[in-house]
Amino acid sequence: MKSLASSSDYGSLLSLYDTWMFDCDGVLWHGDRLIEGAVDVLRYLRAQKKNIIFVTNNATKSRQSYKEKFDKLGVQADVNEIFGSAYASAVYLSSVVKLPKDKKVYVIGESGLEHELREEGIQHVGGTDPADNTLGPFSLKSFVLDPSVGAVLCGLDTSMNYTKYSKAYQYLTRNEGCLFLATNEDATYPAGDGILPGAGSIIAPLRYTLGRAPTSIGKPNKTMLDCIRAKHAFDPSRTIMVGDRLDTDILFGKNGGVGTLLVLTGVTSEGELTDVEADRIPDFVTGSIGDLAVLAKN
Repeated sequence: MKSLASSSDYGSLLSLYDTWMFDCDGVLWHGDRLIEGAVDVLRYLRAQKKNIIFVTNNATKSRQSYKEKFDKLGVQADVNEIFGSAYASAVYLSSVVKLPKDKKVYVIGESGLEHELREEGIQHVGGTDPADNTLGPFSLKSFVLDPSVGAVLCGLDTSMNYTKYSKAYQYLTRNEGCLFLATNEDATYPAGDGILPGAGSIIAPLRYTLGRAPTSIGKPNKTMLDCIRAKHAFDPSRTIMVGDRLDTDILFGKNGGVGTLLVLTGVTSEGELTDVEADRIPDFVTGSIGDLAVLAKN
């Protein structure tokens, strides 16, 4: 693990990698506030003919809505450069699991996740359906089990409630072969003004109730990297993952055999680096992605 501090450090790093993969929340921005210097660094990397890919576990937005956020913040990005766990989950269901066309997915999540499922031709129920977004009591007596539900897909859902947990549990325990899937299992995520519970926190009650873990699609799992490889050719030895989390971004890079750069503008603090599991030790550490802007100035 090498701490980067000087212009020569950043110049050496630049020469090692042709493809740069970036997490977004906590790396490029906090909520709707850009991290200082991030745009300059991305612009400089493109000027140096580097390939840029954005890899996020945020499943609340579709790739298109993410593109709109990039545009709003003044960050150059093509929709084909954006890989979110919502998109990866939809591709996993359509192309890996090959969910039959007559089967549906019960969604715990938001509109971005539903959009990506529709784009892959996957039927879904739950999610943003007003009938499921209620704080009223859940009644098994009035619940009608849909036998066509073949998977429960869980992501971050800021309108989570007892009805959604109850319906998901019914499908997972009563529909034979119903898949238990998670877009990602991030315990927290960096919001604009601090840290908030993430998708992993939403999923935790179901894990506990069922006594088993879901199949998780997003970082640090290889499924996400396979999704990227299907769209972009890159040499792992010349590729680096830039992120703010040891347990997702850095582990994702390690699992994929690519270089790793940890930035300290998100979830991970410098103090946490004194005792890190071997498979989560980053190759490089810097305070902020904005630190690389010194290269553009030179």
